[in-house]
Amino acid sequence: MKHECHKAVRKCLNCCLPVEKTLFLIMRIHQNRKPMKERILVTGASGFIGSHLVDEALERGMQVWAGVRGRSSRRYLSDSRLNFAELDLTDSDSLEAQLALHKRKHGGWDYIIHCAGVTKCLDKADFEIGNFWATRNLIETLQRLDMVPKCFVMLSSLSVFGPVREDDRTPIEPSDTPCPDTAYGLSKLHTEEYLRSLPEFPYVILRPTGVYGPRERDYLLMAQAVKRHVDFGAGFRRQDLTFVYVKDLVQAVFLALEKGVVRREWFVTDGKVYDSRAFAELIRKELGNPWMIHLTCPLVILRAISWVCELVSKFTRKPVTLNGDKYKIMRQRNWKCNIRPLEEELGYQPQYPLERGVKETMDWYKKEGWL
Repeated sequence: MKHECHKAVRKCLNCCLPVEKTLFLIMRIHQNRKPMKERILVTGASGFIGSHLVDEALERGMQVWAGVRGRSSRRYLSDSRLNFAELDLTDSDSLEAQLALHKRKHGGWDYIIHCAGVTKCLDKADFEIGNFWATRNLIETLQRLDMVPKCFVMLSSLSVFGPVREDDRTPIEPSDTPCPDTAYGLSKLHTEEYLRSLPEFPYVILRPTGVYGPRERDYLLMAQAVKRHVDFGAGFRRQDLTFVYVKDLVQAVFLALEKGVVRREWFVTDGKVYDSRAFAELIRKELGNPWMIHLTCPLVILRAISWVCELVSKFTRKPVTLNGDKYKIMRQRNWKCNIRPLEEELGYQPQYPLERGVKETMDWYKKEGWL
């Protein structure tokens, strides 16, 4: 840009043009210049949440890189505007070579949304590798290569806090002491603590509760069960559940980028609390209200079943949905959390109460032939 202005000035002086005309020409150059698109990297882009974040970034006209592994599915990453960055987050040497090459070709990124991670593992130690160490490798490499973005958004989880406020059922507060009782929650807590320990690092931490929506497969299992006329519950004590539709979570992420805030942490839900049957009943409604049997499994039996499933998983070397960690999540009674700071500081306004979100999700499942 500076070079163009210098050329314009020299041309005008050589032609003896008046100063007013010279300034007018320079202003026209500024006006015709296309603004540089903001560059963003979404790690875990091939996953459920990551692919929706990629969609939104493209919709906003950003220059988007999908952070993926070489063997990752690209089913939802087919837009021709999309760039790819193959990143091995668990191998620091490979990662440094990959990022250094990217820097030479394209420079850095203005923003990074980090949602790569693991939610199911055969060995509990793998949660630390896939969540904590992968994040640490990424950040340390960015620092060494002078590629730290303006904002680094990390998607954590409400599971970081574990079963707190179980007696009075009041909303979990950011000031509460985390006490995760799952390997997944503990790995996310270690990652959060690491981010806070970095002086001046521009992080934002978002802790969503149960995220659902199109492309998600765990809640699909519930929909398939309801279609077979069964709803399964865990334990007889009341359970207060919270959810967030994926588009509302995406809204929260981009509000954080728009506001330019850093070194802040928020919970993310749709702002409402539901009982343990609400989700299944809404699925049932979208399926045309078929008859349904509600089965409640005592926690002691559920614990035994999860132990057996975990044992089988170790022999088959295949992860299972119902394991010890999943049992602890189903045992937890209080999933309420305070999202007022998110609403007040970022202007977050959830658009998808459970009824609307389940309807959109079920419509997508049907359209794609998943149900």
